[in-house]
Amino acid sequence: MDRRKSIKSIILGGVAGGLALNGCKPENVEPTGENIALAAENHFGRTPEEKELIEKLNAEQFLHPHELATLNVLVALILPANESYGSALDAGVPDFIEFMTKDYPKFQTPIRGGLMWLDHKSNTDFSVEFIAATPEQQKTLLDAIAYPDVEVPENERPLEVQFFSLIRNLTLTGYYTSKMGIEDLGYVGNSPNVWDGVPEDVLKQHGMAYEEEWLAKCVDQSKRNTKAAWDEKGNLLT
Repeated sequence: MDRRKSIKSIILGGVAGGLALNGCKPENVEPTGENIALAAENHFGRTPEEKELIEKLNAEQFLHPHELATLNVLVALILPANESYGSALDAGVPDFIEFMTKDYPKFQTPIRGGLMWLDHKSNTDFSVEFIAATPEQQKTLLDAIAYPDVEVPENERPLEVQFFSLIRNLTLTGYYTSKMGIEDLGYVGNSPNVWDGVPEDVLKQHGMAYEEEWLAKCVDQSKRNTKAAWDEKGNLLT
């Protein structure tokens, strides 16, 4: 199983909640899409105070160009593209991480420090910055910090290991809350069918049955298992 399939199986297995950001309060987690700024601006239900804060954060820039370039490479290595969907980079995850560093300032030091560590380690081992290293060299660097000793408490692990765990969690959170990531999961939300009564097998289990006269009047058997549909104004069509 490749890296992408492994991550997807974890998400589908119900561990998505475990990808919660370190120390991040739920109200601080912003949904992301192909463009975090546009998604935030158009998101339904924002209070005036929230909209003002979002505009303020979108007007700021924390990561400088080289850090963003490094982050672009990093998130694509963590969650690469496959034959059907793009990578975390294609889903706009670096924009999401940039937004989160401003919305939750405690992320700023570990992320900036971790990106600096990547360049230092790459220069030490391969005489090039991380973004200039070969894919094999980049993966070698990341493999060394991607698999922490689970017996060691998280806050006692090396800082570079903590950095990678944070970036990996942010990458997966950003990707699987984006339009592309949700499509990749195959999640379609609730899709109610037209009500056609209690299923026949359930009725039999309880020794029950509808009266034929009632069925003829109230249940249109030709629409059994038809999904409900609404028009743009929210009126039920079927």
